[in-house]
Amino acid sequence: MTSTHLQILLHAPDAEGLQRARMNAVNAQKADPRCEVRIIANASAVAAALDTPHPQADSCTLLCPNTLAHLQRTCRAPLQVLDGPAVLALAQLQQQGWIYIRA
Repeated sequence: MTSTHLQILLHAPDAEGLQRARMNAVNAQKADPRCEVRIIANASAVAAALDTPHPQADSCTLLCPNTLAHLQRTCRAPLQVLDGPAVLALAQLQQQGWIYIRA
């Protein structure tokens, strides 16, 4: 068995995907506390993340700044805003070895 921990990248492009990603994140971290999870939300998932707090998953959720601007909304803590478009973050994290799962 390998000693490296999993790095899971959950992509939530809509409200239903965000709900699945949140549950996946909680379940993964419960099963393996060393597992690192990031949820990247874009499109309609951004409004869902802002409107429906999730105490267990919000701290690992990153929002697309383009979608925030389009919605004319601001981020709330503990949610975070990506440095650039979600599409670039998804590609860069996969390039760094993160395992991509579309929620």
